[in-house]
Amino acid sequence: MNTWLGRFLTSSIGKKVVMALTGLFLISFLAVHLVGNLQLLASDGGQAFNEYAYFMTHNPLIKFTSYGLYAFILIHAIQGIALWLKNRAARGSQGYAVKVNRTAGASKASVRMGALGTIILLFILLHMYQFWLQMKLGNTAMVGYDGGEQVKDLYTLVMGVYANPVFVGIYVISMIVIGFHLWHGFESAFQTLGLNHPKWTPLIKLVGRAYSVLVPLGFAIIPIWMYLAQQ
Repeated sequence: MNTWLGRFLTSSIGKKVVMALTGLFLISFLAVHLVGNLQLLASDGGQAFNEYAYFMTHNPLIKFTSYGLYAFILIHAIQGIALWLKNRAARGSQGYAVKVNRTAGASKASVRMGALGTIILLFILLHMYQFWLQMKLGNTAMVGYDGGEQVKDLYTLVMGVYANPVFVGIYVISMIVIGFHLWHGFESAFQTLGLNHPKWTPLIKLVGRAYSVLVPLGFAIIPIWMYLAQQ
């Protein structure tokens, strides 16, 4: 890329800006996704969740946005791993002094962001295989409610996955990892974009830390609840 935009996007600062913007988009998506997934806890045999899933997969605007979401996940993951490898190589070449400074000035979450991000990427691939791919290619049963249009019974699909304690454990552990990732990433995104201010930074930190606990906790409750409901 010979244009100024291309040079910026391939620079270290540009990569960090892309990471921040895609990260903030994904943070917003997580909140929306949690609201939808909480429909799984309704005591209605899956009607609320199945109708929600039907709406999300048939609304043109949401379908278009979902393709942007897939792209942002890939960009965020690739840029994050690239930055992590670059920083790791730089730390290794600068020796002990850098190691001491890193230990003193960086949180554990910050140091391990690349490793955490890799785990999250693997979780996303598993998640998409178990749900998105099965919805697209699997023989998902159809169900109708109150004489309405037939919709895919994704609720039963989810119940089947969460009947296995191994997958419940994987999902809960993955939510803990996501929580650590968000704990550092939320505030870091605003810092990267230069949105620091003595008045607003404490609020951003408070909101970020509350978000990094409450949202993963909400996701983790769902598989636990559904597993216990089947026992």
